[in-house]
Amino acid sequence: MDTLPGSKTLPHEIRLGLRANLAQFSLLVVVNAFVGAMVGMERSILPAIAEREFHLAAHTAILAFIVVFGVSKALTNYLAGRYADVYGRKTILVAGWLIATPVPFLLMWAPSWNWVLLANLFLGISQGLTWSTTVIMKIDLAGPRNRGLAMGLNEFAGYFAVGAAALATGWVSARYGLRPQPFYLGVVFVLAGLLLSVLAVRETQAHARHEASLQQTGETSELPSPRTVFGQTSWHDRNLSSISQAGLVNNLNDGMAWGLFPLVFAAAGMSLTQIGWLAAIYPAVWGVCQLATGILSDRIGRKGLIVAGMWLQAAGIALTTVGTRFSGFLVGAVLLGIGTAMVYPTLLAAIGDVAHPGWRASAVGVYRLWRDLGYAIGALLSGVVADLFGVASAMWLVAGLTFLSGAIAAVRMRETRAKSA
Repeated sequence: MDTLPGSKTLPHEIRLGLRANLAQFSLLVVVNAFVGAMVGMERSILPAIAEREFHLAAHTAILAFIVVFGVSKALTNYLAGRYADVYGRKTILVAGWLIATPVPFLLMWAPSWNWVLLANLFLGISQGLTWSTTVIMKIDLAGPRNRGLAMGLNEFAGYFAVGAAALATGWVSARYGLRPQPFYLGVVFVLAGLLLSVLAVRETQAHARHEASLQQTGETSELPSPRTVFGQTSWHDRNLSSISQAGLVNNLNDGMAWGLFPLVFAAAGMSLTQIGWLAAIYPAVWGVCQLATGILSDRIGRKGLIVAGMWLQAAGIALTTVGTRFSGFLVGAVLLGIGTAMVYPTLLAAIGDVAHPGWRASAVGVYRLWRDLGYAIGALLSGVVADLFGVASAMWLVAGLTFLSGAIAAVRMRETRAKSA
């Protein structure tokens, strides 16, 4: 077996599984928590900054930061997956943290909204590189038997940190102001993530090559062309394309929630502290529940969780749309978080089930391209509809699209768990 880029591990030393790779796997969980925290620091306060400091009124203009973030992250996801197969995982991870370095400083000192958009361009590129590679590296280490658990732990760390950071910045902003104090946390997050990635994380690409050598499928491990992988993941393969559309719609509704929910809560008379709690509950529930849903998908399969999760998300959005009090918004956020937890790690585990280890990172990159384009599509669509027909109409539309996505998965997708049993 050839030595892989960035790896000095010999083939006979490689073992797959969480227990065999516990130290590195745990380290990657911590690194991904810092990745998620970089997004979370924006979630409760950036719409308020847009309205109060930059005096933006149109929902489309306010949500522009999510469009920039979503498009840059989506495109970078694709490149991260491909380059991780070509150059190795660690190099891409470190590059992502370096690109994140100016983000908190741009948000602290932005003299105009365009600077905030620039910060979110850097943040999206960084997230595409860092989150993609931590996902890929955990799939490499875990092997086929515990793939759902591995993705549950990964997404738990990332999205629990999103919620914790949203709560923290909401608390800080309520006491010290919207800027610059809340973004001091971002400086800590980026330094910790960068130092851990440079000094402690090890390359995992050899584990993927080792897993491929153990499979007796007759399928070539030669890396297919980008066009081939893109076509298989986007529309040719029934499972991969079903997974991709569900991921897109999942983040479409998250993009809407990120941009519109804080404005809805403020219009209902919620304080900054209450908005911080509501902005934190949804990703926190999403994060914690993935500890259960990831391993559950290893036991009962992927398809049922994906379909039911999309439908539960639709119910959560509907309840938030009709809510007028903190308690109603809280129930909607919890349902949305549980539904997203049922879907998020399960989709990634299903990608690992279907894609060959030799081109799995590339397939993950294509899937994450479509998934994170959902941020931009959701923010743009909901912003335009909100400006034309009102916020409630935008939220009802997104709820309907989410329910429809679950129905598409129910009809088109087959169960994938048996492929890695």
